[in-house]
Amino acid sequence: MLKHTGLTLTVLASFFALVAHAEPSADRSKYHLFNPTPKELMRGLNTDRPDKTESAYSVDAGHFQIETDLLVLSRDSAEGSTVENLGVMVSNLKLGLTDSIDFQAVVAPYVSTSEGTNRISGFGDTTLRLKVNLFGNNSGDVAFALMPFIILPTNSGGTGHKFYEGGLIAPLSVSLPGDWDMGTMFQYNRMKNGSDDNFHDEYVTSITFGHDIIGDLSGYVEFWNSISSESSSEWTATADFGLTYRITPVIQLDAGVNVGVTDSADDLNPFLGFSALY
Repeated sequence: MLKHTGLTLTVLASFFALVAHAEPSADRSKYHLFNPTPKELMRGLNTDRPDKTESAYSVDAGHFQIETDLLVLSRDSAEGSTVENLGVMVSNLKLGLTDSIDFQAVVAPYVSTSEGTNRISGFGDTTLRLKVNLFGNNSGDVAFALMPFIILPTNSGGTGHKFYEGGLIAPLSVSLPGDWDMGTMFQYNRMKNGSDDNFHDEYVTSITFGHDIIGDLSGYVEFWNSISSESSSEWTATADFGLTYRITPVIQLDAGVNVGVTDSADDLNPFLGFSALY
């Protein structure tokens, strides 16, 4: 486990030192859900998608943001069997509570899983999250946040989890020289075992780099991996690629594909998404 999480932990430690160089910002503590941040002071659209690495920036107080997988597919073939998953309008609904805290609800109106002739479909699980930015939300080149979450087994038709599960995400966002952006995160999950009613730990790390390509078109590359303490589990890793296009300063389209680099990961996971800030 330490072997695979060492990269992210090293990056976290290195960039914490940059916090001292953050520029001071105006007092924004007076803004909250019922006293929204004025439009001229808003940070703008910062999304947790399309890469898997979460952003450290929260939604401005009193404003709403939606980030949606219009269509997301996955396909995995192993030992003569192929499993295909489909999600439609899987959305992260965000509401800014204060200048540094937002509430998120990830809902899945329609998901389906098929293996051979067997197919199940229905409403998916709901994940509730609270993002707390600890520094860098409004100034400086480094931002860091903590994001606890809980998964509610709201699925129908056996399309998701049967127990309450949860964890904690710690994302770090960094502006690099040459107009490069970097994101990295460490995530801890407490999940139910697949074979019994006990629970196990999962440790997720990732790192992503993004850059403008031309005009409002940008791209990113990412490495994501997960290690589980569950018996007989295998290391799971993907190489991820995607594009984003800003239609307006507050509306963004994205598309990409995640490619499995270990046997336990899905072979391919293409998606098409949309984000908007209100």
